[in-house]
Amino acid sequence: MLRLWGKIIKNSRIVRDYVAEIGGNDTPTHRIFAALDEIVSVFDLEKPIWLDSNVRAFRDHRKTRFTQDNFIETIPFDCLEIELLSID
Repeated sequence: MLRLWGKIIKNSRIVRDYVAEIGGNDTPTHRIFAALDEIVSVFDLEKPIWLDSNVRAFRDHRKTRFTQDNFIETIPFDCLEIELLSID
């Protein structure tokens, strides 16, 4: 089971959060993308664009932040942060 925590942050406060739990036999990368798809669906957001800095941060720290630079549409918050809580 993979658990990914998504948080919408505005003015240094968490205004909304959700934990996606994805099981199955897919690769960890596929499960991370599936969990992110579930999170943005719950938050009614478009999918963010992964930049090299996001990939590095997620690989090194198990979390990353998506800011306005990662979205095509204007977002009404400061960032969407995702954090890998657990992976089996």
